[in-house]
Amino acid sequence: MNDIIKICSCTGHRPKGFTWNYNDKDCESHKAYLNKLQIIIEKFIKEGFNYFISGGAIGADMDFAETIIRLRNKYPFIKLEIAVPCKNQSLLWTSNQKVRYENILMCADKVNLISEKYTSQCMYERNRYLVDSSDLLLAVWNGLESGGTFYTINYAKKKNKRIEFLELYSLL
Repeated sequence: MNDIIKICSCTGHRPKGFTWNYNDKDCESHKAYLNKLQIIIEKFIKEGFNYFISGGAIGADMDFAETIIRLRNKYPFIKLEIAVPCKNQSLLWTSNQKVRYENILMCADKVNLISEKYTSQCMYERNRYLVDSSDLLLAVWNGLESGGTFYTINYAKKKNKRIEFLELYSLL
C-alpha cells in the first residue's frame, strides 16, 4: 500500500435538489445515480485516491459516505472522514435520517466537527474545508447555478482544484 494520501471530497445536493424523487429508491434514475456514484469512486481509488471526506448531510453526502463504507470490503485501505458543520446538524431530520447519519458517523475513520453550534456560516465553512483539504472534488450537481453545491464548485475553481462531475440531469 502506498503511503501517499490522495484526498477526494464530495459536494452535492440535498434530496430536493435531485432531478427525480430522491425518496423513491426504486426509481430507475436513483438506481442509475447510485451505480454511477460507485463507478466514479472506484475510478478514483484506481487513480490512487485513498482518503474520502463527506459533509454528512442528507442526500449526496450520505450516499457518498455509504458508498465508501461499502467499498471498504473491496478496498480495505480507504479511509472516510465526515466533516460535520455543527453538532446539531441532524436536529430537524426524521428519525430514519438520524439513524442513517449515526451509522455513517460510527463507520467513519474520523469525525471532524467544524463548529460547536449552528451559525449562518458553518455550512459554508464546512464546504470550504472540503475543498481546501482535498486534491479532488466530486460534485453531484443538478446544473443549477445557485445554492451550496454551486458555491462549493465555484470555490474549488477559485482554488484551482480538480473537479469531477456526476451530473444528475444526465440520469433522467
